[in-house]
Amino acid sequence: MTILRTPEERFDGLKDFDFEPNYFEVCHGEDHLRMHYLDENPLSKDVVLLLHGEPSWCYLYRKIIPHLVEAGKRVIAPDLIGFGKSDKYKDKEAYTYANHIDWTSQLFDHLQLDNIILFAQDWGGLIGLRMLTAQSDKFSGLIVSNSGLPVGIGATEGFNQWLDYSQTVEDFNCGKIVYQGSMKKLDEEEIAAYNAPFPDETYKAGARAFPLLVPITNGHDQVKENIEAWEVLKTFTKPTLAIFGEYDMSFRDQDKYIIEKIPGAKGLNHRWIEAGHFSQENQPKLIAEEIINLV
Repeated sequence: MTILRTPEERFDGLKDFDFEPNYFEVCHGEDHLRMHYLDENPLSKDVVLLLHGEPSWCYLYRKIIPHLVEAGKRVIAPDLIGFGKSDKYKDKEAYTYANHIDWTSQLFDHLQLDNIILFAQDWGGLIGLRMLTAQSDKFSGLIVSNSGLPVGIGATEGFNQWLDYSQTVEDFNCGKIVYQGSMKKLDEEEIAAYNAPFPDETYKAGARAFPLLVPITNGHDQVKENIEAWEVLKTFTKPTLAIFGEYDMSFRDQDKYIIEKIPGAKGLNHRWIEAGHFSQENQPKLIAEEIINLV
């Protein structure tokens, strides 16, 4: 299958994004794909793993990372395959839920991380929670924002509207989508930064595929595996916090599963915050403070 790589000059001079790039080669059969990630303050033993979702990339964390580094944290922020500075398959069929878990786990294993706080938003939760349940001893805490681990029992009306839009809109404008999913007014430079990874529609197969992969019915892939993962989450006693954007209709009321089912969530200050789906854009300082104070 054809692998695309966004020209590096597309990322020149991005607003508020002066971070050193790092790359790791993941394997997919005979294919090798370059995966980009940020690794700030790498000598620290206190690790924060920031996972993005759809259709963003690690640019989403540009205002959170400096606060975490100042507090002495090591910050890892990958670009999922198909997004950001990572390589992209041209064919939508290459993207599966299982593949995304495998690709991201390859990077995770390569970095040999430990003592990790996971912050997971959107697909960052669907992927990150599976990684956590596979190696829960490596994690010291969890924050979930506008995400979850679906098990084939349906979706919100907001998600169904998003699913229909994602498959029918002619121009899948990622910058516009992030803008509309935020309470914050992004300026033209920020919108352009979210569009930078995608020179044209051929680069957007991963972004188009993601909504179709969410296991909202029993016929979806990974339902059984997610149910099994929930059994592990029901034994996870380390600090677990849910902070959801109150204006996110796609994940409306989905925080209850995190709060009610994970033992580590007991007694913590879970809440809805003034944010849309992309809470990182709306409340970066608050999110950074919650991560810093979690454990």
